[in-house]
Parts: sequence; structure tokens; C-alpha cells
Amino acid sequence: MMTSKKQKFGLSAVSLAITLALSGSFISPQAMAEEEDAAVKNEGVEKIAVVGSRAAPRSIGDSPVPIDIISSDDLKKNGSTDMIDMLVTSVPSFNSRAQPISDAATLVRPVNLRGLPSDSTLVLVNGKRRHRAAVIAFQGGGINDGAQGPDISVIPGSALKQVEVLRDGAAAQYGSDAIAGVMNFVLKDNSDGGSITVTQGEYYEGDGATTTVEGDVGLPLTDNGFVNLSFQYKNADATSRSVQRPDAANLAEQGNTAINDPAQVWGNPEINDDYSVFINSGLDINANMHAYAFGNLSSRDAVGGFYYRNPQDRSNVYTPPEGGNLLVGAINGDQSSCVVVPIPKVDTNNDGIPDADGNVLDTDAYKAMVADPNCFAMNQIFPGGYTPQFTGTIEDMSFFAGVKGDIGEWNYDFSAGTGSNKASFGLKNSLNPSLGLDTPTDFDTGAYEQVETTVNLDFSRFITLGGIEDISFASGFEWRNESFEIFQGDEASWIAGPYAEQGFSIGSHGFKGFGPESAGKNSRHNIGIYTDLEAYLSDDWLVGLALRYEDFSTFGDTLNYKLTLQYSATDELSFRASHSTGFRAPTVGQENVVNTQTSIIEGELIQTFIAPPTDPLAAFYGGEVLKPEESTSYALGAVYEYESFFLTVDYYNIGVEGRIAQSSKIDVEAKDYDALRAAGVEFPELIQGVSYYTNDFDTTTQGIDIVASYDAEILSGNAKFSLAYGWTDTSVDKYDPETTDEGKVRRLEDGIPAHRATLSWAQSWDQLSMSLRGNYFGEYYATHADDTSDWGSEMADAAVTIDLEVSYELFDGLTLAVGANNLFDQKAQKLKVGDDYAYSQLGGVYYESGPFDYNGGFYYGRVNYRF
Repeated sequence: MMTSKKQKFGLSAVSLAITLALSGSFISPQAMAEEEDAAVKNEGVEKIAVVGSRAAPRSIGDSPVPIDIISSDDLKKNGSTDMIDMLVTSVPSFNSRAQPISDAATLVRPVNLRGLPSDSTLVLVNGKRRHRAAVIAFQGGGINDGAQGPDISVIPGSALKQVEVLRDGAAAQYGSDAIAGVMNFVLKDNSDGGSITVTQGEYYEGDGATTTVEGDVGLPLTDNGFVNLSFQYKNADATSRSVQRPDAANLAEQGNTAINDPAQVWGNPEINDDYSVFINSGLDINANMHAYAFGNLSSRDAVGGFYYRNPQDRSNVYTPPEGGNLLVGAINGDQSSCVVVPIPKVDTNNDGIPDADGNVLDTDAYKAMVADPNCFAMNQIFPGGYTPQFTGTIEDMSFFAGVKGDIGEWNYDFSAGTGSNKASFGLKNSLNPSLGLDTPTDFDTGAYEQVETTVNLDFSRFITLGGIEDISFASGFEWRNESFEIFQGDEASWIAGPYAEQGFSIGSHGFKGFGPESAGKNSRHNIGIYTDLEAYLSDDWLVGLALRYEDFSTFGDTLNYKLTLQYSATDELSFRASHSTGFRAPTVGQENVVNTQTSIIEGELIQTFIAPPTDPLAAFYGGEVLKPEESTSYALGAVYEYESFFLTVDYYNIGVEGRIAQSSKIDVEAKDYDALRAAGVEFPELIQGVSYYTNDFDTTTQGIDIVASYDAEILSGNAKFSLAYGWTDTSVDKYDPETTDEGKVRRLEDGIPAHRATLSWAQSWDQLSMSLRGNYFGEYYATHADDTSDWGSEMADAAVTIDLEVSYELFDGLTLAVGANNLFDQKAQKLKVGDDYAYSQLGGVYYESGPFDYNGGFYYGRVNYRF
């Protein structure tokens, strides 16, 4: 006789009364106790999730939508202590890429779930909405160009009980940003015990040494509560996967002794004083009321590289745009009174053809110019050129508090919280050319700060309608306010100095500081109201309906719905389906951000001004007020469970209309200068291009996720085999060729592997444990840096990496582990080699756009003590 689903999960108002918060969920203390008892009885095999449904929490096999549960122990079977790297190896359609020279994206690495950008995945902590990062990924590797998602790297593994990943559109349940799915980070709630872990590792090439100390402790809060404290402190050295640029090597050969080798570094940034502290607490006030509070305080400093500025061909710094001669400034304003300094050419191939710059410092014309007190050139500060260093400090905090309980048959949850993320930027080893020789070389360029405040009030109960009992009914309200503020940088970082009119670039070069015209705060608020119903029509059929209405102060309202269905064909086999509409509101940052971006276009450095779409410069070239993205999702899947074997197969199809992205660079042409000046744009002749955010794309993303596991007793121990496979395919259905080039489209469609798979074998004996994992990455479209042209791009080969960890419990509580990520040092895709390609021009070895770490193999050791 088939067991009733209602019996299996005890869906009665008495035994599993539950309220899910507007942006998450909560479980009554009684229900939590029942779940713990069930977990003990099932020896931990059945994992319980609270996302994806506003009914009772259920096992991932009985969920009407696909959910992954990753335990804290599973996350730690990895040499990296970065939460992003931990999740990439655990979730089939979760991807990320390292970004060595990508402005602010170097500081907060963007991710993507199901082929959509990081701000299309809603992130929760303890079921409450996590604030987004202040950093906007201006160079986000195609999919994430312009994305502004939360910074999940600040969440340490030591703070987590588990991570729940809902791989299904859920905007109708949880609101904006949930087009691709939801990630819920559940914090530890122990009232005793704890752990401390020290991890040390470095790459096979001998760089990137990383030291991490993390731990947690559970403390009682009277006899009826808990306080769980966790922390992580980390430092990481920079890496370099570089070769000397040929232009720099040639200058050194000609006798320029101020050239560094390498002149430009491609590698991970240096991370200093990276710390994060989390607190999670709860207290039973009485049998019907529970109070809770949690939050974090985090900070880190990073120093990364920029592009090399050649001292003889960087326009508006060393040369005029047309090149040929050195750009010489005149203190008296009369450049014609200064000596003209031609840039010599040399023949490096002995074929009679000048093909590289000579050393201008050795020419008589240059020496005569320097001798004139009225004249100058920027070579006098940086004779060998310069490579700016991009510095940043990320400060992150949050605090949530609330009370939940029951009044009669009604359950309630009231909470309020705030979170902020501030990114402060700086440049070292740069200059403001328009200030001439009086320029500083280090700059504080300003900061971005994102602040969000959320208030939730939620109710739920079980009702009976038309003979259908135990219908889960939930409803609630959310108010949210978010702001994005730009802080002004040092005056020298943004001012147009006295030599701007002589053709010298304005502001700190590489990343212009934020001036008074850019500084300021923009904010908006919104309200949301939802209703959610879920019921078993019979023992075999589960149906759900969710409706959500939201109203934003900036662009109006939206109504979205979601339908879910599950059919249990047998005790072992069930089928599930969902259909939903969704939306993603443009972020306040995307609507108002100002930035100067240095990009590589066909091997040349191009400085692009990123402007709000309504700014006079952007509006002149087609910028318009942003609108919300709209999505329609369909999913169909099956779940098979038999004894210790578990398998899910899910197909999804997500259509997004009006997808928000950063436009390609639009050239600022000389014929437009007068009109731009009339519109209020200063010095348009010094702006090479403009970019802005636009609702530019319609896309369709489809895919298949397969998750399987099998437990067995082999080799005189316990083994668990796991498979996570994802196929993802994105097609751009419509785009505007005036603002988006074909290379950008191709990066959206092919920039991540269509096929990703992870096969794991975890083996344990009494004191010895082993984890072996194979990672497969299919072919992908590889591009160098942020270039969207065909220059230096190609289809990269598929690759396999192997991870291995072995641990041994010396005595009760103390465990030693050694391991390696990318055990056999699988190399990333090498750049094209040749005179016309990136390898010979930019000094890099590998495409950094690849799906796995281009730094190669990483080995580590770890000591863990639990008490």
C-alpha cells in the first residue's frame, strides 16, 4: 500500500506548522525537532530543504522543483576556502571564472546559475534576502557584463550548516532576482561545541600561497537558546601567468632600462586581511514564540594588475591620437614653441621593415625637449611606461532580527534587517596626465556603496477547501529600500588639469576618479505582496500556485505567478513540472553608475566612459530609461529513489525579454563634438567611446540537469558516489546591432561550456577518509580579457581536472588532511600564438575566460580540531 505524502511528511497544522518568510522560510521549534528526529532515524540520508515551497520542508527527492543540498562537510572537501569555488564543484549549472584584469570585477567575482548572470539568482541567508554587492562587473566575461549580484565569497564555510540551491525560476515566490533560482545559506545553530581549522596551500608553480584560519563555537543562550559564532581570516599572495610583452622587450633591447619584466602581470590579485565574522542566535521566548538574530561583519583588501602603458604609443598620455610624435606639453600653453620629438622605429627582424618602437629617450630631440624648462612629456615620470595597480577594499555588513511563532492555527514571522557593501577603489603607479609633471602617482579614486533595508511580515496556516484538507496557505508583505551611492575621489584623480586642452588625458589613468558631478546617492523602494497555496489533491498528486505583486517607486508594478505539479507514479518514481513568469528589476547601480573603463579592442587599449543611460553623453548615443527584465520559465523533471540510489533529471527553458546588459563601446566621433558640448559634455575629444546599460537582448536559455548519488559498502568501508551533470544552451533571439556587436552575442551564447559534469567518490573508514572528484568542462568560446572581436579568440578544447583529498583522524576531534585541486595540473587553454594575437601583444599565457582556474594545480594541507 502506497504511503500518503501527507503521512510521510506529517502535513498537519499541529505537527508541522510552518511559515516561510517573504524572502525565505522559518520553521517552528516543534517542526525543527521533528526534522532532527527524522534525520536520526534515516541516518542522515534524507536531506531536508525549506526553499522552493511555502508548505512544509521536505526531502529534495519529494520537492516539486529541483533542489541541491550541500552540507558544510561537503563544501570543505576542496583546497579553496572561497565559497564560489566550493559551489562550482557541487552544483551542475553553477559557473564562475577568475578575472585577473577586470577593474572592480577583480574584487568581487561574478557567478552564474543556469546560464544567467549573477543578479538573476536570489541569494538568501537563513531564508532572508541578502544584499547585493556595490561592485558592478563592468567586464564580467560575457554573461555577467554589467551584473550586480551579491558577494557570496564573504560567507565562510565555517559558518554554514548547509547550502540549499533551488534551480528553478522563483520570482513569483521570492521576488526580483530569482529568474534563474535561489541560493539559501543556512547558518549553524549549535548551542555547544565548535571547531578550528587551519589551511595552507599554494599553486604548483610556487606562487599564490594562501593561509586561512577559520572556526566556530556554539554557546547556550540561557536554557532555551543558542549563539553560534564563526569566523574566517585569510591572506593570499598574487599569481602570475605572464610572459614579457614584445613591445616592452623591444624597448629594453633598445636600451630603456626602466622596463619591468614582465611589464604586465596576468594573475590573481593579492588578498590581504580578508576576514569575516558571522553570528547566528535564537531564543525560545515561550512555547509559542521564538526570537532570532543573525548578521556579519567582513572586510578584505585586494591589489590587482592593469594593462601596461607603452611609453611611446599610449595616446593622450605619451602620444597624440594620431601617433608618430611624442605628446609634448607646454607650460606657457604654446606647444608650437616646444621641440617636436619623433618616435623612432627599428627593424627587429632584419628584413628592412620598421616594426617596433625604438627608444625615444636616446634621441637628440627628446634630450633637447627635456632641457627646455617650458616643455615636458610624461616619459619624465615613467620613462619605461607604467602598469597601474588597481587597489580595493571591500567592507560588508548585515544584521537581521525577528520573532516568529503561532497564534492559534496561524503561524507568523516578523523580521527586519539591513545590509551594506562598500567598495573603495584606488590606483597606484598611475598618473593624471592633464596635471603634467605635478601629478601624483597614487590616487584614492572614490567608492561605491550599496545599502538595503528589508521588512517582512508573513502568515501561514493549513486550511480546508471543498473537501481538500491540509492545504498550505501562506501570505505576506515585504517592504524594501535600496540605495547606491558614489563617493568622490581625491581631486587629483578626476580633475581636468591645466594641460587637458593640450590633449592630455583627464583623471587618474586607467580608472578615473569619481568627481563631484558623479558623486551622490540614488535610492528606490518597493513593496511586495504574495499568496501561496499548495495541496495534495490525492496521495499521488501535489499542486501548487504562487502569486506575487510588486510595486517599485521608479518604474511601476508587476504581477507574476508560478504553477508546480508533482505526480508519484510509484513509491520510487515521481514526475514534476513547473511554469512561472518572473522579472528582474534593474538595480539602482545599473541605473546610475559612472565609471571609466579601459578595454582591449583588437589588441589596442581603449578608454570608455560608462554613463547612466539618461546621461547626456549616453542619451546622445541612444541611452534610455531602463525597464525590468521579464521572463517565462518551463521545467519538467523526474525523480527516482530506490534504497541507496537517487537520481533526478530536469529540463528547463527560460526566456528573458529586455535583458539588461552593458552595451558595447560606441565610438565618440569628431563630427559629434560640437553637439556633445552643447549637451553639456566636457572635453568630448578626450573620450574615445561610451557605454551604458540597456534592455538590449531577448534570450532563450535551456538545459538539462542530472544529479545522481549511490551509497554502498565497499573496500571494508562506506562509499558514496555522486554525479552532477549540466547541459546549458543560450541563444540570443534579438539584439540591437547599434549597441551590441556580434562578438558580445557569441560570448553570451558560447562563453561558458555547454557541458559540465562532476563525478565524485567519497570513501570513509574508521579514521581514514578519501574524496576523489573528476571535473569535466566542455568546449567554450575563449576570448582574451574583455575583447569581443575575433582578434585572439577561438573555440577552446574540453578539459578534465582531478581533485583529491585524504584525511586521517589522529584522535577524537583532531583531523589532518592533504589534497590537491587539479591534481595532474591540467593547463588552461593557451592563447593563440602569432604576431597578430594576444599572446604576443598582451603578455598573457592562458585565456582567463576559461571555466576552471588558469593558475594550474593547487596543493594544500589542513588541520581541523572539533570540540
